[in-house]
Amino acid sequence: MGSWRVERLDQLPTALLATIMTKLDISSICSLAVTCRAFNSCASHILSFLPNFHILDISPSMELIKSLMPPNSHLQSLKLDCGQLNDSSIELLLRPSLQELCFHNCADFSGKLLSEIGSRCKDVRSLYLGSVAEKRGRAIHISDLEELLGGCTQLEELNLMFDLSLFLRHNFARVWALTSKKLTSLEIGYISSVMVTELLSPNVGPHQYPNQIRPSILPAIQKLSLAVDYITDTMVGTISKGLALLTHLELRDAPLIEPRVTFDLTNSGLQQINQHGRLKHLSLVRSQEFLSTYFKRVNDLGILLMADKCANMESICLGGFCRVTDTGFKTILHSCSSLYKLKVCHGSQLTDLVFHDIAATSLSLTHVSFRWCNLLTNHAIKSLVRNTHLKVLDLRGCKNLGDEALAAIGSLCELKMLQLDNSDISDVGIAYLQHGIISSLVSLSVRGCKKLTDKCISVLFDGSSKLELQELDLSNLPNLSDNGVLALAKSRVPISELRMRQCPLIGDTSIMALASMQADDDRGHGSNLRLLDLYNCGGITQLSFRWLKKPYFPRLRWLGVTGSVNRDIVDALARNRPFLHVACHGEELGTDPWNNIDSSYMHDYEELDELEQWLQEGEWESDDEEMEDAEDDADVVVE
Repeated sequence: MGSWRVERLDQLPTALLATIMTKLDISSICSLAVTCRAFNSCASHILSFLPNFHILDISPSMELIKSLMPPNSHLQSLKLDCGQLNDSSIELLLRPSLQELCFHNCADFSGKLLSEIGSRCKDVRSLYLGSVAEKRGRAIHISDLEELLGGCTQLEELNLMFDLSLFLRHNFARVWALTSKKLTSLEIGYISSVMVTELLSPNVGPHQYPNQIRPSILPAIQKLSLAVDYITDTMVGTISKGLALLTHLELRDAPLIEPRVTFDLTNSGLQQINQHGRLKHLSLVRSQEFLSTYFKRVNDLGILLMADKCANMESICLGGFCRVTDTGFKTILHSCSSLYKLKVCHGSQLTDLVFHDIAATSLSLTHVSFRWCNLLTNHAIKSLVRNTHLKVLDLRGCKNLGDEALAAIGSLCELKMLQLDNSDISDVGIAYLQHGIISSLVSLSVRGCKKLTDKCISVLFDGSSKLELQELDLSNLPNLSDNGVLALAKSRVPISELRMRQCPLIGDTSIMALASMQADDDRGHGSNLRLLDLYNCGGITQLSFRWLKKPYFPRLRWLGVTGSVNRDIVDALARNRPFLHVACHGEELGTDPWNNIDSSYMHDYEELDELEQWLQEGEWESDDEEMEDAEDDADVVVE
């Protein structure tokens, strides 16, 4: 910004500057604060009366929070990644005025966080707590949960994304009896099915007369989302009967051992779903996280019995129903006329015949997911795309889909997300996208499509279309080389998330190209990348790390590398960029799907990350020297 512009900004009335800046988020305010003295002064002032304070893309330190959170009686919404915080920050964070609290990554907090929220934030209406006390040595007591539920009497939405199965069962239901009667949405990260059944069961309470039936503890619940050890008939029946206002039900289990019949879902359990007729959204998923297991006691009859009560369903997700055939899935399509979202995972008996007469239905599907449905072929997709308003299409693991499927998909002009992992597509098929949906796509994944080569990049990004693509997954492509990445860099597409893990031909040249990449808005080198996954890329050496430090990749928040390249250099990079999540063990990058409750939280960043620059000016030189020392040490080792 020129000096004449700075002078003009200095002359603007302070009240006008404050009015403008209060419309911005924290990162944008910090961006303005470093541009001139007037904005810096105004930023410091408005932080004392902002109603919203949201920082979820970095893990701020206690010192940073102190700088940005002065006393503020107007603060209503606080959302933070608490990865660097602990109990010592509770007094600073919790304000009586808060109505919305969202704390991710609270592993270093103890149960004191719960009890203090209950005593300090009486008016909170929406509460999200993730990973509380997961760090070794931290603990949560039932009394902490009791103070939280008893103190927050205005709660309407509660998300406890940690393990609640550790609490003693005999006190659990008694404590939940204190819950706000206004609570309409409840999500729990993990809880045993027995605890859920006891919590919601209308049985005789511990301090009641024998003939006295306990009323529902959660009478107003409309949305319930639980991860449990086992999805059982008893639990499903108790939920369906006890929660009369339920419209959303999401249940997910991940058995450690093959469930017995008394701890499993059967046709009888499905028949009990939606007893009150209000259910609009249903998700029943058996995860393969620990054991390759399925709902083996559910078949087409169970789906038929469920469909009789689910005619008004709008969204259905079924995962692990290995005995359900085309008959069951067709029943859903033909019975649920309002259905717009359909997800099937591990549908091992789902075939093309399900979609043969889909045109005869009144469906207008917009979100479709068929993951690991290996019997589907190109013919199914040709029928499916008659739903011309499809916006999300997830076909991961459908190995028999090829270029003909892409030719059909290319006609979907409203498609925003397309996932084709491990399919049989080739560069020829990718060309069909270039002439159709590529201009509308925001997210594309071709992970594990082993026929693809560098040519698919040049075909997709030939410059003939204005692209909105923000997320691209090119992982596990054995024929993708630096030449493909060079073509991507030249295209100037403003990609914010790029995954290229397990690509043996990707090397230092790709990193240099991406570091020099400029998007069409000419806002700096590597300007838009917020996530870059390079795990186990065969050609990455210590040279790449020189291009991964400041000032390159200024917006980078997630980086995946192979720690064995050189641990000292990786550690030095992490210290050089304290707000960068560096993953070295092959873990998938980005926000956990269970924690992704704020997908609308997106920022526009300037050429440098001013949030860091504002508070850390003067640290660059020492950090760069530290990385150079690590690189020199690595050179000695190599020699």
